[in-house]
Amino acid sequence: MAGIGTTGSHLDTGSAVRNGIIGGLIGGVVFGIGMQMMVAPTPEGMQMPMMGMVAKIVKSDSLLVGWIYHLFNSAVIGAIFGWLLGGRITGYGPGLGWGAVYGVFWWVLGGLILMPVLLAMPAFAPLMMPMMQMVAIGSLAGHLMFGLILGAVFVWLTERTREPAGAARVA
Repeated sequence: MAGIGTTGSHLDTGSAVRNGIIGGLIGGVVFGIGMQMMVAPTPEGMQMPMMGMVAKIVKSDSLLVGWIYHLFNSAVIGAIFGWLLGGRITGYGPGLGWGAVYGVFWWVLGGLILMPVLLAMPAFAPLMMPMMQMVAIGSLAGHLMFGLILGAVFVWLTERTREPAGAARVA
């Protein structure tokens, strides 16, 4: 797998996945803080933190459970980023670019399709329901921020741990 930098450095798949997990967790913490502060309307006419909505996906009312589930997903999504895109990222420009695209992809898949469906709403409900449209915009901003942080942390970690091309790896 091609690595970061212009000097022919190499990044193995395990390192790419690890760097993606770490980037995903850091991005997930930042995004999670935003979700903790953002509120969404409930069917009963009340409001709850978005992290509470995340907890409801796994049939819980606990914000702690919401955080655990959110960070688990952040780590998995970060690992997939490293595995799929690690070889395409050659510096901060591509890292931020792919991170932004990846964040928007997960907004569509996770925020607009999976989360509503898992909460017994139709796909794209946040865009179709006027009371949820601002939540959808906040979700887009959060997913975009997550992707940018994921991409930047991925590059930073990879630059710190890369090995020169042709170097023997000592186990």
